[in-house]
Amino acid sequence: MTGYVLRRFGQAVVVMIIVSIVVFGILHALPGGLVRAQLGPRASAYSVHQLTIQEGLNKPLVVQYGIWAWHALQGRLGFSYKLNQSVGALLGQYLPRDLLLVGVSLLLAIAIAIPLGLWQGYRRNRPDDHALSAVMLIFYSMPSFLLGVVLIVVFNIWTNVLPSTATNFGNGPGVDFQVLVLPVLALCLGNVSYFSRYMRSSTVDNLLSDHVRTAVAKGASPGRLLRRHVLRNSLTSTVTMIGLTLPYVLSGSLIIEALFNFPGMGLLFWNAAQDRDFPVLLGVVLVVTVATVAGNLLADLGYAALDPRIRLR
Repeated sequence: MTGYVLRRFGQAVVVMIIVSIVVFGILHALPGGLVRAQLGPRASAYSVHQLTIQEGLNKPLVVQYGIWAWHALQGRLGFSYKLNQSVGALLGQYLPRDLLLVGVSLLLAIAIAIPLGLWQGYRRNRPDDHALSAVMLIFYSMPSFLLGVVLIVVFNIWTNVLPSTATNFGNGPGVDFQVLVLPVLALCLGNVSYFSRYMRSSTVDNLLSDHVRTAVAKGASPGRLLRRHVLRNSLTSTVTMIGLTLPYVLSGSLIIEALFNFPGMGLLFWNAAQDRDFPVLLGVVLVVTVATVAGNLLADLGYAALDPRIRLR
């Protein structure tokens, strides 16, 4: 197991180095260069020259990359001239809210999807399975922003039981968790439909396997059959899909936060894109990439924990 962990960790480090090179290249491929992007197209040649020297952009690219990577490891990702703050300070302010939103929605989706898919697989081709499959197919087919709009219409405009915006979340002395309900649901429901479909398919496959048939022949009860002989083997594909869908969850959160005006990295990214605040944009991209690589690494480790055969590869 230790060798498998070290191999996967080494692969994650290689991916992060490649991503950092890509982000560094994007910084230097900005229209007019990084200095022009900061000062604007009307900056004088003298101002451009002074900032070029100040930022060390007159040094060889290899040296610049080394300096930039070292600063990035320290959390120094540049400065937002639009917001007059460092990118690291902005991310430190907005990232915890994003982690709360994405973390709660993902954990809730997993908690619902696993028993739901297990039940559907056990009740396959019966009326309740068909009904649940139809509902999950509707959620699966809806983009997250459309699902968010539907939730706003139903729970805010029609019934007025939940707020439709979360502008002041985390800014006051207390936290109003009501404002989290609709954004969490908008992210959660799509993932429930996604994970439960794979859990159902894997459950059906395991129920048809020889060892399950043997357990049935020995008189195992349905509850024991599902817990002891089906659940663990069925989780492998679901855990893999959780790791693979993490980038979509994070990208979906960017849209959901803009829709609900939730003060997280998604809204920060949206505003930075409108203001052409390139250091903030690239800082968010780098953080999202790190989170994606870390999520996939955890999914690989979870897959290996569930299936010992994977550790030997």
